[in-house]
Amino acid sequence: MNRKQFITSMAAVSGSMAFAGGRQPKPAFSISLAQWSVRKLHWGKEDGVEPLDPLDFADYAKNTCGIGGLEYVNSFYFGKEGNTAYFNELKKRADDQGGKNLLIMCDRCGRVGDPKEAGRIETVEKHKPWMEAAAQLGCHSIRVNAGSAGTFEEQQKLAADGLTRLAEAAKPYGLNVLVENHGGLSSNGAWLAGVMKMVDLPTVGTLPDFGNFMINRKTGEEYDRYKGMKELMPFAKSVSAKSHAFDAEGNEQNKDYYRIMKIVADSGYRGYIGVEWEGGYPGTTEGILLTKALIERAIAAL
Repeated sequence: MNRKQFITSMAAVSGSMAFAGGRQPKPAFSISLAQWSVRKLHWGKEDGVEPLDPLDFADYAKNTCGIGGLEYVNSFYFGKEGNTAYFNELKKRADDQGGKNLLIMCDRCGRVGDPKEAGRIETVEKHKPWMEAAAQLGCHSIRVNAGSAGTFEEQQKLAADGLTRLAEAAKPYGLNVLVENHGGLSSNGAWLAGVMKMVDLPTVGTLPDFGNFMINRKTGEEYDRYKGMKELMPFAKSVSAKSHAFDAEGNEQNKDYYRIMKIVADSGYRGYIGVEWEGGYPGTTEGILLTKALIERAIAAL
C-alpha cells in the first residue's frame, strides 16, 4: 500500500469507526487538531510533501484529516502580532471550512512564574498580542507555560501570582488562561493541581497532555502519567492527546489511550480532545490519522 492509499484508507477507517460493531463515539466529545502536529509541513521539512502555509491550517485539518477543531501555535505566526488583516484572513479561512477556533498555544513569552516581579509583569505583556489574536479568532483560551525557579512551594506561589496577573489581563478579551503540563514542575500533577487551587479562578484551568510528564530530561525524572491526568482533569478546559509511535494494531506504544480516556470521561470533562502527533515516523498525515482513529476507538470503548 502506498502513502496515498494509506491516507485514504485511514481517513475512511476513522470516519467509519462510529459504526463499528453498532457503536459510535460518544457525542459529548469532539476531536481537534493541535497545529504542532503539522510543524514539519509548516517548516517544509517533510520529504516529498509540499510546505503548508500556516494560513491553510484549517483547510488541511478539515479536508485532509477530517478534523474541525483548531488549536493554533503562536510560533507559526511570529512577526504577525497586531496584524489585524492577517488574523481576519486566518479566521475567514477557518470559517470557510466550518472550523472551530479553540485556542492559541503560547510559547517563548517569558516565565509565568518568574522569580522577579518585573519578569512576571513582562511575561503578561508578551502574552497580550496573542490574547488579541485569540479573541479576534474567536478562541476560548490561550495556553501558557508555568515556568519558574525555586523550591516546590516557592514555584507554586510564583506561578499562581503570574497566572492571576494573566487572568486579569485576559479578562477584557473574554479568554481563559490554561496551563499545560509542559516540563519542569508543571509536569508534576500534584504541583500543578496545587497551583490551580491557589489561583482559584474560573477562567484559569489546565490543558492536560497525555504525554508531557517528564519533569527533568537530564535526570530522567518522570511523573506517573495516569496519576497526573487524574490530578489535572478536575481543572481541565481542554485536553491534548499526545502521540509518538504506534504498534501494528494502531495503539500508541507508550500510552494507554483507553485508560486515559476513561480518566478523562470519569472526571466529567466534555469537550474537545486534541490530536497532537509528535512522532517522526510515519509521516505527518499518517500520524495524525492514526492518533485520531485511536481516540475514536477509545471513546467508543467507554
